[in-house]
Amino acid sequence: MKGSSTVTGATASVIKELEDAIQKGNAHVSFEDAVKNIPHGLLGSVPDGLPYSLWQLVEHIRLAQWDILEFCRDPRHQSPEWPKGFWPAARTPAAAADFAASVAQVVSDRTAFIGLLHSAGEEIYTPFPYGDGQSLFREALLIIDHTSYHIGEILVLRRLLGAWK
Repeated sequence: MKGSSTVTGATASVIKELEDAIQKGNAHVSFEDAVKNIPHGLLGSVPDGLPYSLWQLVEHIRLAQWDILEFCRDPRHQSPEWPKGFWPAARTPAAAADFAASVAQVVSDRTAFIGLLHSAGEEIYTPFPYGDGQSLFREALLIIDHTSYHIGEILVLRRLLGAWK
């Protein structure tokens, strides 16, 4: 995708809105706020009747966003097998540092995706020459929608576990 470094008008506004929604959540709690100060001992807890732990939700967000990013920047990217490749089997991170690394990767990949939006400029609407008609605009909406959905789940889990305001 070519793109222009200078984008003005409606597309500049759209890119700014997408960036804000991806980073800040706007009407929703941001990813960083949702995962801040989770006690390590609660990362693997799964309340009765719910399918996932906090760790599994954060890792799922990371894996899905990474897949979207790689799809957008590499036409040869092969997505992991669904659903196995998008959900960690373990309810708890293998090492204490794994949670912080997962959160950091979500933020890093998000920054890289926003960079793609800015570098594409007016071409954010242009379908990729591969895929099924996806564009950067569509993939940005997918990241926003998918992450927001799972942030809501994280907040519910945190409330059920007594780890949210």
